[in-house]
Amino acid sequence: MTKGKLVKALVLWSAVIVGLVIAIVGVTMIRHGFSARQSPSRIETFVARSARSMAVPARARRMKNPIPNTAENLAEARAHWADHCAICHANNGGGNTTIGQNLYPKAPDMRLAETQNMTDGGLYYTIQNGIRLSGMPAWGHAGENDEDSWKLVHFIRHLSQLSPEEEREMERLNPKGPEERQEQQEEEQFLNEDQSGNQAPKPPTHHNH
Repeated sequence: MTKGKLVKALVLWSAVIVGLVIAIVGVTMIRHGFSARQSPSRIETFVARSARSMAVPARARRMKNPIPNTAENLAEARAHWADHCAICHANNGGGNTTIGQNLYPKAPDMRLAETQNMTDGGLYYTIQNGIRLSGMPAWGHAGENDEDSWKLVHFIRHLSQLSPEEEREMERLNPKGPEERQEQQEEEQFLNEDQSGNQAPKPPTHHNH
């Protein structure tokens, strides 16, 4: 077989395989509908992960994090995550939230290898540009020098080491609805009153005349 025929054969078989994948996905959707409650099939998961990997340019994958991984920067990223990201990804990155578990595909557990094996540049690019056909929007300022996004990359690396104290701090920073804010205020008021009531009375002051 000549080189030209070999190339044509490879292109043809590639087209056949792609066509079969599209047909299988189409039949699955027709049979099961477009409900976001179902988990993606293995084929969809494979295609989505492959597409995400191919969507990150090689140059972006090679980018290095210019922000030092200091306690201060990590604290800023933790607060940012609690306020902007936790509603889908949860404070601990597990994705076990009402929104995260009802997206299609569901929010991933970012502590696992599928995320942690990405390069810093790959994570930054995903934060900055989002992922099409998913619930992940583009965040931050366009370009390669958004400090908040680079700090978030450090925090994503820290997710598996998150301490209970850090999670409690993040819970106080999570966005809250009117009912949750009122409940929190009532709890704080109750605790403050309880602490005031438990204070030991001051001993009487005796004056010597």
